[in-house]
Amino acid sequence: MISVVLFDLDDTLFAHRRAVEDGVVAHLRTIGLLGADANTAAEAARWSALEEEHYTRYLRGELDYLGQRRARATDFVRPYGVQFESDAASEEWFETYLHEYRAAWKLHDDALPALRALSHLRLGIITNGVTHFQQPKLDALGITPHFEHVITSGDFGAVKPDPRIFLHACALFGVAPAQAAYVGDRLQTDAIGANNAGLMGIWLNRFGAEPGEAEAAGVRMIASLVDLPGALGRA
Repeated sequence: MISVVLFDLDDTLFAHRRAVEDGVVAHLRTIGLLGADANTAAEAARWSALEEEHYTRYLRGELDYLGQRRARATDFVRPYGVQFESDAASEEWFETYLHEYRAAWKLHDDALPALRALSHLRLGIITNGVTHFQQPKLDALGITPHFEHVITSGDFGAVKPDPRIFLHACALFGVAPAQAAYVGDRLQTDAIGANNAGLMGIWLNRFGAEPGEAEAAGVRMIASLVDLPGALGRA
């Protein structure tokens, strides 16, 4: 019987990708790098692709948290003929972008209905990132009271899909892994990672990706968080 439901944060509850893309376009306009005829969709997609590339390097241990930010900023501005003179300069550019990113914060439309529907269960967060960056999202979006524990990889010292972070969360709640479910938008990092640690892994497949790998790994798949209570009810 599932008694604890754990969530990923970015792109599961929080509309991270949308905020990233809106934020970088606003930032480029503010600093005068984006002309009136610029392809904003292409620049937003390029920034998102660089986030994916360098955040994956961070997850592999090739870069630290600030290092992946510096790499993203450096690679992004290069086509504009901009070269940062120091790490501090790239970090300042990134911090200025973050102001616009934060202004674009929103929950996915299905997040609050799902949290309310599961209010009879104990809820928590496991997120790859650092507490001082992730916790303000929960606070600003008004969902902190829903969660008993918030676990960040930065505090714990291991990143998903390392089974240790999932098992640490179960220990905090005082439940066996089989009594916990974990839902996230990344198949390998979230759903398969949780499944391998003994939890019920649930993949939030918002965009209709091919389900074959999820089925082969034995993880459940939902298209929306609205479907989550039903998926848990089949446990």
